[in-house]
Amino acid sequence: MNIEIKNDQQIELEDTGLRKTSQYLMPAKLDGSFTKRGEYDVYPFCSLGDGKIFSGYESLASWIARQKTVIIDGYVGVFFNKIKDELDQLLGKEGFLINWVKTEDFLKDPQELQQLVAPYLGEYESVWGTKCTLTLADLFNARELANQSPNGSAAINIIIGPGAALANWDAAIIYIDLPKNELQFRMRSGAITNLGTPEIAEPFQMYKRFYFVDWVLLNDHKKAILNRVTVVADGQWPSTINWMFKTDLADGLNQLTRSTIRVRPWFEPGAWGGQWIKNHVKNINADVVNYAWSFELIVPENGIVFESDGNLLEVSFDTLMFHNNRQVLGKHADIFGDEFPIRFDFLDTFNGGNLSIQCHPTLQYIRENFGENITQDETYYILDCDERANVYLGFQENIDATEFRAALEESQANGKEIAIEEYVQSHTAQKHDLFLIPNGTVHSAGAGNLVLEISATPYIFTFKMYDWLRLDLEGNPRPINIDHAFNNLNFERKGSRVSEELISKQQVIEQADGWQIVHLPTHADHFYDVHRVEFDGQLTIATNNCCHVLMLVEGTAIAIETAGGAIKEYAYAETVVIPAAAGSYKITNLGNGRAKVIKAFLK
Repeated sequence: MNIEIKNDQQIELEDTGLRKTSQYLMPAKLDGSFTKRGEYDVYPFCSLGDGKIFSGYESLASWIARQKTVIIDGYVGVFFNKIKDELDQLLGKEGFLINWVKTEDFLKDPQELQQLVAPYLGEYESVWGTKCTLTLADLFNARELANQSPNGSAAINIIIGPGAALANWDAAIIYIDLPKNELQFRMRSGAITNLGTPEIAEPFQMYKRFYFVDWVLLNDHKKAILNRVTVVADGQWPSTINWMFKTDLADGLNQLTRSTIRVRPWFEPGAWGGQWIKNHVKNINADVVNYAWSFELIVPENGIVFESDGNLLEVSFDTLMFHNNRQVLGKHADIFGDEFPIRFDFLDTFNGGNLSIQCHPTLQYIRENFGENITQDETYYILDCDERANVYLGFQENIDATEFRAALEESQANGKEIAIEEYVQSHTAQKHDLFLIPNGTVHSAGAGNLVLEISATPYIFTFKMYDWLRLDLEGNPRPINIDHAFNNLNFERKGSRVSEELISKQQVIEQADGWQIVHLPTHADHFYDVHRVEFDGQLTIATNNCCHVLMLVEGTAIAIETAGGAIKEYAYAETVVIPAAAGSYKITNLGNGRAKVIKAFLK
């Protein structure tokens, strides 16, 4: 179907023909089908019991009519005009005179806004900016917005749009959230713009503005008003809306901190992507050429789904952290605050290509240049691989930095291939290997791997030096960042030091009849560590007031029971968070052979 995108009232985004870079839109209501034991679940959810989540504009309009005055706040990318029209039509049928106030009318002039945020966006060609230190109120003509008050002659008064709560009306707040993958789909399809920007920009410019400005300001705003919110709604469906009372959401969040958490994963194709995910995961779009990434637990862009009466509602993971960071992180909450520090994601190069030759910034560099609190220290855990799989890691003993840079620059300027193994070591990859990639380390995942990245949360700060002369999926050159890379590369990680220091030396640290715990030591620069729990039957593990992140990396399925939560089953390759407040948990092997579970935790 060809869709002419004019405004958000005319968009039919359910059409899967547009969804070439994402999985299908999450259903608003369960259809009665469930995944089988051992089958990867694309739409995991936490059930809240009956009567907690309501579906449709009719029920929301009915509730608003009883309130008389409401604030409808929410995230960038929500179709607020569509929501306004739906509610206006329903409330109008009942004969109500409605006074609508739209926050977009009180944003500063687009040119003034651009000047305001420009210092946080870097050079136009740059992939990165720096985290914005403004507030959401800075984007508005604050005095004019504050002067807006309910109209006494209207039966119902509604102020709507991002930042609506800044008007400080004495009224109930409805907060409408939007999952990041749906936001990015709307961005790519031309359905939305950045906050206060009337024109659609190139997707990479829009994403940069979202990441470094809009999301920062809106997340801070959400955190500031969360305790005042009365209703939380999910705005990811163009034709309907699901909503619930914040008190019930809070109960659900509290329940999760005593149980297990699995975020809703999502998937993206890429220039080097492979076929493992397409061949092993059901209910995702099979029409894409490949899948390169699975966002298993990249919490700035993942959400948590709740269910009641078959209705589904998703909130961003940061909602949990704003509400329950101490229960989630335990003894590490004072260090990381409401920033969840561990990331799990898949890199799929099965029947695909090599990742770029790359490195990540040092802690000082990422703080000074990009405004992040922690840096992108990574590891590659080999979940699966073919017989030819390799990982590029560390420099050759005879590396000459000047010569290496000259080769990279000539390649970029003249399209010349590089014999990369003259400079960078290649290591054979085998299942269950762990390669250590502290910041500043040259590395790449070769073709033929399914890599589980066990990493610190930052995920976009990759300095590519050589990308095998290929184009992206749209036929454009991918950004090369030689200057940034050479500001961070550690040329001492070379020769025999690489295999000694950057390939984890696994060792059994505990064992008894039917089980053992294998330590996969990480680098001194990593603030997290890794164990692999291998067992035949059951095993109980204490959290010791520390958050654990788990994945079944060998076996069919496991059941996890916590002291404060129900027993939940998880399949091979699914990511599970055990909050510190769970205290302890019992894992049961549901398969026939020995189960192997990766456990990542903070040092």
